[in-house]
Amino acid sequence: MTDRISATFAACRKANRAAFVGYLMAADPDIETSLGNIKALAEAGADIIELGAPFTDPMADGPSVQRAAQRALKAGGSLSVTLDIARRFRIVNATTPLVLMGYANPIHRMGYSAFARTAAQAGVDGVITVDLPPEEDAPLRTELAAHGLAAIRLATPTTTETRMARIADGASGFVYYVSVAGVTGAGVGAEADISAGVNQARRLSNLPVAVGFGVRTPDQAARFARIADGVVVGSALVDEVRAAVDAGEAASSVKRIGVVAAALSEAISSARVERSVR
Repeated sequence: MTDRISATFAACRKANRAAFVGYLMAADPDIETSLGNIKALAEAGADIIELGAPFTDPMADGPSVQRAAQRALKAGGSLSVTLDIARRFRIVNATTPLVLMGYANPIHRMGYSAFARTAAQAGVDGVITVDLPPEEDAPLRTELAAHGLAAIRLATPTTTETRMARIADGASGFVYYVSVAGVTGAGVGAEADISAGVNQARRLSNLPVAVGFGVRTPDQAARFARIADGVVVGSALVDEVRAAVDAGEAASSVKRIGVVAAALSEAISSARVERSVR
């Protein structure tokens, strides 16, 4: 639950490194391969896993994740299937935090209470609802808190200090700092601007801050690992699933993700050490 998230960030802080947060779409390219991909991501060094719940109108996501959602929906993916994948992962992995990332409509249709209860039973630790602003998330946030789940909120480079204070009020787990004012995979903003935003979010929320959206390469991940408490990588991992599917070898995505995730994990974990040596 929330304790798993806190413990992970605390362990990374003690080791003087950022946390590697890896994102994958549930049920992409199919349910069984998706489960294998998530396991491979954890085994390759992901400290926290974000599990996307496929949705028909993923407006905050860029082309890579949109295509992943389409593949997942075609394979039978849904919010319920996502929660079942989380449950199956938790059977074999009791320590890696799981954060469900999705949209409000499917959660609302399931019912906030039923969703929070089922998510907690599945071993989910936190929830990011990308299209539910702080002014509208109280009913869901109340149910999440009742089941020990973190309500993770997003901030962006355009977030003012007043707005950041509003985001911080009621947030838990960590703050997801979007590196650009755009969709996932759309590139990254200026490092100095992101550093200032991360510091503001950290100061006002008293929570760890993870930077994401557009971080694709080990070099980019290392740069943000020096200024943030966590680095989120999604599109680069999702693209490995697409590449496997395009090659007609969907099952090979497990190996592909393991290789890419290991390189990202190494870059993130060694970033601060490398700078101190220079």
